[in-house]
Amino acid sequence: MSRDRDPRTLRRPAQSALIAASLTALSLTASGCVVVHGEREVLPSATRAEAAEALREFTAAYNAADEAYDGSLDADRTTGALADIDAARLKAGKADNPDGNPNHTPLKLTDARFTIPKKAGWPRWFLADAAGNKGGSARWLLVFTRSSLDDPFQVAYLTLVAPAAVPKFRQDADGWAESVPVRAKNLAAAPGELSRTYATYLKSGGTAFADGPHTSQWRALRQKNSKRPGMVTQYIDEPLTGGDYTPLALRTADGGALVFFATRHYEKQTAHTGTSVPTPNKAVQALTEGEIEQSLTMEFVSNEVALDPRGPGKVTILGRIQGLTAAQGS
Repeated sequence: MSRDRDPRTLRRPAQSALIAASLTALSLTASGCVVVHGEREVLPSATRAEAAEALREFTAAYNAADEAYDGSLDADRTTGALADIDAARLKAGKADNPDGNPNHTPLKLTDARFTIPKKAGWPRWFLADAAGNKGGSARWLLVFTRSSLDDPFQVAYLTLVAPAAVPKFRQDADGWAESVPVRAKNLAAAPGELSRTYATYLKSGGTAFADGPHTSQWRALRQKNSKRPGMVTQYIDEPLTGGDYTPLALRTADGGALVFFATRHYEKQTAHTGTSVPTPNKAVQALTEGEIEQSLTMEFVSNEVALDPRGPGKVTILGRIQGLTAAQGS
């Protein structure tokens, strides 16, 4: 990025018999055959066995990539916000340790619980809620998604939350969950608008979100850091809402929703005349283009999980994982 470039321009064979049957089913009638379209059928997004296998495959790929610091080893198991965060983490690690991760400890996910919505159309997706050997007592929430039967399930969202914060979900008699449309109107905020609402809140404040470490406390910290001696820090927040970043939501037992969404954030540090930006750590340097002289612009991608109550109220951010994805010196 040139010295005058706006920081906002800095930018990333088993098939389900359950679903496949509906995609190809033909009903013979007296006048011929009738095609049943799978994209219109309301079906579970996966069987429970498929969900468990997807979690095993993701964990194995994630561990292989982490041990070798090789993003190609889990690229087909991640997408969206997690893919951005994970690829950058592995790239930075490889730059500092070309022979692999000397501190690798395999991730182990146990006590997995699967919440699988019954829905029509693509993407098909589900939530895995597991205990991990990292992150203390927090539960690992992983949202698996795929856009066709030919695609493997990939993790788009990964967050860690306190066990007591995981809500109960609405389920039918067979144990299948209910997905919430992005334009749902019976909630404090439509799931599809949460990313944009959050970006606006971080800039200007407001009453949309409950106080907490990812809302009021984060805003206060950024305001404190915006004017440190010898340096000015500017923040820009942007929504991520389409394609692999589409928000996904599950109906909770009380009529609200648990929503997964993503945002992009920029932090530009500019040193006063005659001074320079402090030298960043090796991870930042590995992802930085250009020479760091008077300014450093860092780009982050963040994925959040929020409890969106039914009717009027405030949205609570339960967890957020953020990662540096690029940086530009000037």
